[in-house]
Amino acid sequence: MKEELVRLANELERIDEFMLLAERDFNYLLEKVHPSNRKSAVNLLHYLALRSLDIRNLQDALHEYGLSSMASSESHIRGQLLAILNRIGSDTIHPDQVFDYQKSKAFFAERATALFGKRQTESVPWIMVTFDTEFADDYSKVKNLIQSGMNVARINCAHDDETVWFRMIQQVKRATKITGLSCRIYMDLAGPKIRTITRNNEKIAIKEGQHLYLADEQGIGEDDHTIGCTIPGIAEQLNTGETVLFDDGLIEARVEKIEPGRARLQVLRVSTKKPFLKPEKGINFPESLLSMPALTEYDIKCLSFINKHADMVGYSFVRNTKDLLQLQEVMGRNKKVALIIKIETPEAVKNLPDLLFTGMREEQVGVMIARGDLAVEIGFERMSEIQEEILWICEAGHVPVIWATQVLENMNKSGMATRSEITDAAHAALADCVMINKGTHIIRTMETLRDILLRSGGHHVKKRYTFRPLAIASRFMTK
Repeated sequence: MKEELVRLANELERIDEFMLLAERDFNYLLEKVHPSNRKSAVNLLHYLALRSLDIRNLQDALHEYGLSSMASSESHIRGQLLAILNRIGSDTIHPDQVFDYQKSKAFFAERATALFGKRQTESVPWIMVTFDTEFADDYSKVKNLIQSGMNVARINCAHDDETVWFRMIQQVKRATKITGLSCRIYMDLAGPKIRTITRNNEKIAIKEGQHLYLADEQGIGEDDHTIGCTIPGIAEQLNTGETVLFDDGLIEARVEKIEPGRARLQVLRVSTKKPFLKPEKGINFPESLLSMPALTEYDIKCLSFINKHADMVGYSFVRNTKDLLQLQEVMGRNKKVALIIKIETPEAVKNLPDLLFTGMREEQVGVMIARGDLAVEIGFERMSEIQEEILWICEAGHVPVIWATQVLENMNKSGMATRSEITDAAHAALADCVMINKGTHIIRTMETLRDILLRSGGHHVKKRYTFRPLAIASRFMTK
């Protein structure tokens, strides 16, 4: 038994050396983060180093001896490793700059509260609600939402205008002043609008096996088999064999040929009872590298209002650190508005560590798992895996996470929840904040969500996980 413990200690010490090596190799990233985020950035590096390895056999061995397997230790990963070493007799010193469990728990709670404000029930994640236009003139509804547990009001800049947004915010401020409850303002940038355009706004019949042409607005002409796209010069940015998805993935096509000014597509799948393509439907290019800014001219115009009135700004369709740096430059390092990085593209998933380190240059940063576009882009079958990986990596950096898109959606619309969405809502308790959309039954939906989240036990109650290598971590460590 003693020999086995010595072997385990040696293996843990080798991992510890690897963590410290990562800290040295990526020190250039640490030098740029905000001082308040330095220890968190170091912990993130340690976690990425560990998750680039396969330690499943080590975890089993530790578990057999009644020791921590390091699962659910994302927020204090090296501190946990050193604690195990001390438990089995190693003289390893626990540095002050390394988080232990209690310190990481307190620090993470402090970061989340700084971002989302005070909440009524500590064991329930914060709740964000998307505002409808009518909320701008419905003080009673806004007050009722806040009293029912809304902590963050979400305003989508893709809809309405500054006059409506201002009235929405005024209703929130009035309600918080009267009730004494906290409610932060979150505003979503619209981002690039990738939508269908059809001739004379007609709907186009679609069937599996047929051919379509995709062009920009100028290329539609008189051809009733051509779908327009709001991205100029779209055909030249595609390659043969790439996938094109329409209408939230209900229609799947493949690029067969690139022709002057247009791309010929073959329809592979139609998953709707109404096989038509209408104007203003979303288009996704999950395998294509498109040259378009994440920050549009319209977004830049909105930022002036956001800087004056919002607590958080959501950055849509972020792909890489270049996108993030552009927004930070335009905002002029505004200290009032916290940045929320929306993860909704495959590139953003791959670049998540770099996006976090860049975001951590600001004092406050958060992440939104925008599951709508992300599921369409990466494939629905991978959604469960990817959203958990995002949660783990963000927790390692002490970056609060918002769980968004279609939470209790059926209940919100019809008043009756499906069994699967109840399970999904319970899983959302792993995040720090849960977003629900506007709907006819919004108050009842909020009350149900709070009950589910309360029963689920909060963010830090997790199952035991085994640590196979994470592709996200491996790519980061070998770049």
